[in-house]
Amino acid sequence: MEKVFSSFDEAVSDIFDGAVIMVSGFGGTGGTAQNLIVALRDHGASNLTIISNTAGLASLMGFGTLPGHSAIDCGILIDNDQVGKLIASYPVSPSPSKINSFESHFREGKIGLELVPQGTLAERIRAGGAGIPAFFTPTGVGTELSEGKEVREFDGRSYIMETALKSDFALVKAHKADTLGNLSYKGTSQNFGAVMVRSSGISIVEVDEIVSPGQIESHLINTPALFVDRIVKR
Repeated sequence: MEKVFSSFDEAVSDIFDGAVIMVSGFGGTGGTAQNLIVALRDHGASNLTIISNTAGLASLMGFGTLPGHSAIDCGILIDNDQVGKLIASYPVSPSPSKINSFESHFREGKIGLELVPQGTLAERIRAGGAGIPAFFTPTGVGTELSEGKEVREFDGRSYIMETALKSDFALVKAHKADTLGNLSYKGTSQNFGAVMVRSSGISIVEVDEIVSPGQIESHLINTPALFVDRIVKR
């Protein structure tokens, strides 16, 4: 199956209304599939559930944005009223004087939120790709985050049960891919990207470079081709 797509618009053309989408990125734009996000905005699919570490810090604070470049992240989908629910660790601005798109939409009742601690979020996504339906963690015990969740005690310590996360699609940024779909990442882009491609029905990856098979040394392959469905060169 051909994995290399000629355009970002083509790569996201079958994303449907109500889809669950994982969006990679840590805080800034470096690990974010910016062109795929723009294509999704232009495509117009609505009532999306977005699973992401943040909800638009780059466009608000300029995190990770190069001089002369626009800051693009999932905040533009929220601006365009395409998101019905967000599952994230850090949805709001770090500055109380600068409210991001998510917070303004949330205050108006236009979007739902499931707040998840960052490590728990990464593990829930990893579990989804590993076929693990749920796991227990001490993070969040005794807080509002544990309300309605099963609590068990192990070795005298309380743990809450968290369920795995899966998605219909994942929009991921990687540094390099070969035409088979093997991926190599740079820096923090691996934090969420590598687990998201394993937990999605269809993984769509934006890369800086596409090479022939064998041109990525085996020890530098972070994600094997098995988990990658579509590749687009930026």
